[in-house]
Amino acid sequence: MKRKTVRELESTKEMTGLVEQACLVAKDAAFNLRDFLENSSNMAFIAVQDCEKELDRAERKIDDGITGAITQVTETEARELLACLKFIIDLERIGDLTWSVTQRLQRLTPKILKDDRRDLIAMADILEKMLEAVHRGFVNRDLETANWVLQTDPQIDQVCRGVFQRHLESKSKDQSRDYSTSLLLMAQAFERAGDHAKNLGEELVHLVEGRSVRHERKRSGGGRARQDA
Repeated sequence: MKRKTVRELESTKEMTGLVEQACLVAKDAAFNLRDFLENSSNMAFIAVQDCEKELDRAERKIDDGITGAITQVTETEARELLACLKFIIDLERIGDLTWSVTQRLQRLTPKILKDDRRDLIAMADILEKMLEAVHRGFVNRDLETANWVLQTDPQIDQVCRGVFQRHLESKSKDQSRDYSTSLLLMAQAFERAGDHAKNLGEELVHLVEGRSVRHERKRSGGGRARQDA
């Protein structure tokens, strides 16, 4: 085995550190989106926007540096660097989705109804907890935490289905078509953000154990197609 140079060690450490920080930034995006839902805080709105920009910067930095780093490390470190690349792709997408929900909320007319606010807050809360667990699992290489993330994703799906059912079946004149469409798009964005958090849990399992649970789910018929906006 060749001796790794100090620079090679620093490259792997830098990429890992960027992903650890990006996990926290994505969690903060979900936290501030929940705050915006609850309080319509302008500071929360700006915070979600800042998180999205920071995740974009982190993705560019990892994308720019990964090629040179991955060609000069051991197989074990190469697997970790590939995990960093996969992580930042999903984290950046979560940043995009939380920012899109925040923008839709700001433009929404009429003001969001009580039941809709409750459900979106619930999805933001679940997403934040999933991302907090992803960060903890990545730092500690914790398989149990990864499995918790995988088991929690259906909670967002369940709330999302409730929003769709309420708006697709409602005949209330108080809900305009534009309002319902906006709510459905926001709920769908949360559901997709949950899918990306689930991807992170699956990648964490792969990083810790070297096996792909995503492929296992597909073979068993437990997976479902994901489509991003």
